[in-house]
Amino acid sequence: MTSHTQTATAPRDQLTEGEVVLTVTGLDVDIRTPKGVLRAVNNVSFEARAGRTLALLGESGCGKSMTAKAVAGLLDPVADVTGGTVVLNGTDLAALTPKQRLKYAGPELGIVFQDALTALNPVYTVGTQLGEAFRIHQGLSKKAAKVKAIELMRHVGIPQPESRVDSFPHQFSGGMRQRILIAMAVALGPRLLIADEPTTALDVTVQAQIMKLLRDLRTESHMAVVLITHDLALVAEEADTVAVMYAGNVVETGPVREVFGSPKHPYTRGLLDSVPADVGRGADLKSIAGSPPELHRIPEGCVYQSRCPLVQDVCRAIRPALEPEGTNRTVACHFSASSDTKELDNV
Repeated sequence: MTSHTQTATAPRDQLTEGEVVLTVTGLDVDIRTPKGVLRAVNNVSFEARAGRTLALLGESGCGKSMTAKAVAGLLDPVADVTGGTVVLNGTDLAALTPKQRLKYAGPELGIVFQDALTALNPVYTVGTQLGEAFRIHQGLSKKAAKVKAIELMRHVGIPQPESRVDSFPHQFSGGMRQRILIAMAVALGPRLLIADEPTTALDVTVQAQIMKLLRDLRTESHMAVVLITHDLALVAEEADTVAVMYAGNVVETGPVREVFGSPKHPYTRGLLDSVPADVGRGADLKSIAGSPPELHRIPEGCVYQSRCPLVQDVCRAIRPALEPEGTNRTVACHFSASSDTKELDNV
């Protein structure tokens, strides 16, 4: 594509703000274990749109990263996509062979991992690793690819890229390594960027710098961004829409402002109530009682039943489907109408 060869992050004229880039429908991921096959991601559906950020939010182990790996085709050998579709730019990635998916990695989809030191190869210079995408997908020579690598490093804010292009990953700080990883992900101007906990190991100041970089890259190239996180403050600040996950299921979706302002699912409400805002010194902090269920003990009914203050017999017998709630929200709860009222406050 000509848009890939002009600049490292050339905007795509064919993408318009708000256009659907990724549609995930009914995604199932199973893991083979000594205890049998376990369902890690169950019937997950969401959309990602050009120039906007969708956050996958939830506690550790809720299936966020597994969902992202399934979309990117990076599942571990013991895990398989067993149902659903992952449609990126009109192509169902879930139906492709691993070899067929290779041509989509870079030009169509980029991914940023949380641990840059692990993601980067320690025995190759950053220039070699940054230039690889241009050599593979555009057939550039090593010299031309190195020039592109220097452009990328400058574009993501790495100082003196001409002298640092031949350095190795361990010679950079954590924040600079994360910038290099982001540069690799956006090198070919992908339509979709998956950012899996991109600031977890960084201090607060560097976190802000990295998120600003991602925000600027999203704006200039009209990428759709899927942000994987458990940080509610980060979602409130960076995301346009949110999909709340619990025990491998999406339990609520919608615009961040609406979901955070008026949560419909008890789990979402519990997460928000756990944020220590306006808590006086010595006061008790709120938390969600109990723990998420283990994968081999997912209950038949609602996945949240063991921790829910609204649980009733119907919750234990029938799993609620993700249903529309208003014009642009969905929720999986038999009693969603009660979740944004004073009923929860009195439980």
